[in-house]
Amino acid sequence: MTILFHEFLEQFLQNPILRITSLLITSVILVNGWTDAPNAIVTCVSTKAMDLEGAIRMAAVFNFAGMLFMTMFNSKVAFTIYYIADFGADSKLALAALCAAMTSIVLWAAAAWCFGIPTSESHALIAGISGAAIALHNGVAGISRAEWMKVLYGLLLSVICGLAMGYICGKAVDLWAAGRWKEKDFDKAQIAGAAAMAFMHGAQDGQKFMAVFMLGICLAGKRAGSTDFEIPFWMMLLCSGVMAAGTSIGGKRIIRTVGNDMVKLEKPQGFASDIAGAVCLFFSSLFGIPVSTTHIKTTAMMGVGAAQDISGVNKKVVERMIITWILTFPGCGVIGYLTAKLFIAVV
Repeated sequence: MTILFHEFLEQFLQNPILRITSLLITSVILVNGWTDAPNAIVTCVSTKAMDLEGAIRMAAVFNFAGMLFMTMFNSKVAFTIYYIADFGADSKLALAALCAAMTSIVLWAAAAWCFGIPTSESHALIAGISGAAIALHNGVAGISRAEWMKVLYGLLLSVICGLAMGYICGKAVDLWAAGRWKEKDFDKAQIAGAAAMAFMHGAQDGQKFMAVFMLGICLAGKRAGSTDFEIPFWMMLLCSGVMAAGTSIGGKRIIRTVGNDMVKLEKPQGFASDIAGAVCLFFSSLFGIPVSTTHIKTTAMMGVGAAQDISGVNKKVVERMIITWILTFPGCGVIGYLTAKLFIAVV
């Protein structure tokens, strides 16, 4: 099953709740670009391998490519998010709860951005959806334990694999490439690494948010139980464009926190962190495990920094980030729950 554009447009014009839902989902995608997508290009910008405007344009192209090609060949991540919570048979209440989940993500991400901390939109999305579903069912009956286990696996993988792969790649670059490549070679390598990160960001996060978009449309059309959905091409175009717009709005602040304050990397180490992050994201996507691109990239950068000199990692910035990561699930989940209760009462 897929949703043709004219079918979506017809539902959009006829259903006011779907209009609100669509607006909120695109807002969340904008926020994802605002607070999350900059992590894909942070190293190549902070080491001046690329200027910010050029990096944003490149990220937009490869975000779209990642959404398109990974979704065409492997949409397991999208299915995980689509089935992580059951919103019931009442489309009006279900859409109200989904709207609440999206609202909670925007509120949480905006608060994190104010402090310049790269929060995980993936985890905020999962927490917000789960909190809203719990509010809708007055319990955990609507939560899929099997899909949530994949989330927990992803949480561990994003930290362990990011650190380990970052450390390995950092050492490998030092031992093999540092003495052989010139600065211009690392410029090209960093651009390629950033492109790979942007591609995998689209493959991971693009699928997550498009799955929620599909869920909203299916709830409006009372087809949420479909098990053979396909993400349409028009949705890929729309989501990638909105994500690119978000990156251009808020990227500088996140890039400053991660690329300058957390750990200062030279071009060889920037290349190593990009490759480490892209490899981790590729295998996570291949097995349908939803991981945080923010966690992957930042822990990869920490691993590379540790491979150079552990004292070069700014522990205060790392502590702030870890606290934000820990608080995301309960914090965004509670906001999603309370907002859902409010929205359900109103409709």
